[in-house]
Amino acid sequence: MPETLEVINPATEETFKRIDLHSADEIEERLVRASSAARQWRGVPMAERIAVTHRFVEAFTGKADEIAAELTAQMGKPITQARNEIKTMAARARYMAEIAEASLADVRISEGPDEFKRIVRDPLGVILDIAAWNYPLLIAVNVVTPGILAGNAVVLKHSSLTPLCGLRFEEAYRSAGLPDGVMTAIVADRTRAEAVLGSPHVDAVFFTGSVEGGRRVYQTACGGLIDVGLELGGKDPAYVRADADLAKVVPNVADACFYNAGQSCCAVERVYVHRSAYDAFLEAMLREVRGYRMGDPTDPDTYLGPVAMAKTIETMDRQLAEVVDRGARLLCGGKPASVGGHGRYYEATVVADCANDMAIMQEENFGPLVGVMPVADDDEAIRLMNDSRYGLSASIWTRDVDEGRRLAEAVEAGTVFVNRADFLDPALAWVGVKDSGKGCTLSQLGYNYLTRPKSYYARSL
Repeated sequence: MPETLEVINPATEETFKRIDLHSADEIEERLVRASSAARQWRGVPMAERIAVTHRFVEAFTGKADEIAAELTAQMGKPITQARNEIKTMAARARYMAEIAEASLADVRISEGPDEFKRIVRDPLGVILDIAAWNYPLLIAVNVVTPGILAGNAVVLKHSSLTPLCGLRFEEAYRSAGLPDGVMTAIVADRTRAEAVLGSPHVDAVFFTGSVEGGRRVYQTACGGLIDVGLELGGKDPAYVRADADLAKVVPNVADACFYNAGQSCCAVERVYVHRSAYDAFLEAMLREVRGYRMGDPTDPDTYLGPVAMAKTIETMDRQLAEVVDRGARLLCGGKPASVGGHGRYYEATVVADCANDMAIMQEENFGPLVGVMPVADDDEAIRLMNDSRYGLSASIWTRDVDEGRRLAEAVEAGTVFVNRADFLDPALAWVGVKDSGKGCTLSQLGYNYLTRPKSYYARSL
């Protein structure tokens, strides 16, 4: 009997699916097949790779309703947000296909009759993509689609919370006519996934997840000297300047805190507000958050669904115990909840008057919980924003966009927004600094991490 993986619906806390785990022999067979396929796929013309990508998108979006419902049942994302994720994933895949040819073009240095110099982008070979559950389609597409466009084979090991997403990728690529083995999904537990890292058939690994998990992946991969890309945690700050238009800013900041129940690496988890706007900001924030509807994630009107993991609730409870003990103000929320008497829900929670050394301002909670504190000026705001071991994204909210851009230069983060947050533009490089990761995905620069340069030099004697 094969070992099985039980997928629990966090809204009902009942079993949604039982899926057979791939055995060690089955995983090895898939890796061997991927290695063979990579050698063939790298020679396929770019036009065909792009065509396959567009057919993949059509196949995937053709089952959007089915996949969205499946996604909601696996990790609790409200159905409207699940549908939005499919649309965004499709747009991201199309964009990476549009820029593939130019991004991967040869660098022609000289091509005279006596001397030839050129740099090309060679595929890495077999890429292992270990994808996270919180945005299971977007996180996977960041590596899978450009990896295939760059001429690699990709083995996708999805999170144990969302394993069906990996199988959906494989199914859609198969429908698109991608040759066998170029895109393979495996269903594996942590032990078997870590064993894959040591396989001689794996040439690179991309991991999205916790800092601790990223360190394990990095240490294991070092033994094989393979390329590693890591997108890890975040504790992303927002700074609301004195001149900010709160009527426009607060709905955006609140959404960046609580969309997907706060389960985003680039969610806003700490907010710094200029003292002159502080009270007004808190009042507006409270009104906004109280308008969020918590409910059954299959209801299109639900905004706040359940959190995917029970340990998230434990983390938030622990952080709240500290802030209350130290005198911060709990403005709203602060308790686990249920819908219909069951589910891993948590109230949207805002805490005011925090101190920057509190865990709520320093340690990722990955849930619907945000800390807010006042600052005296821009300099204090920037200092506190940078007082973190994380550096994924950050945002500055101001009427003066030029001043916002100037302040952004001092912020230690891979992406700094002015008047936007919790957003990935595929035209921009997605990177993390400090404990938020290494490497890069998306944009034309992302292709540099999915290939290696190879130089050609020839001369006439």
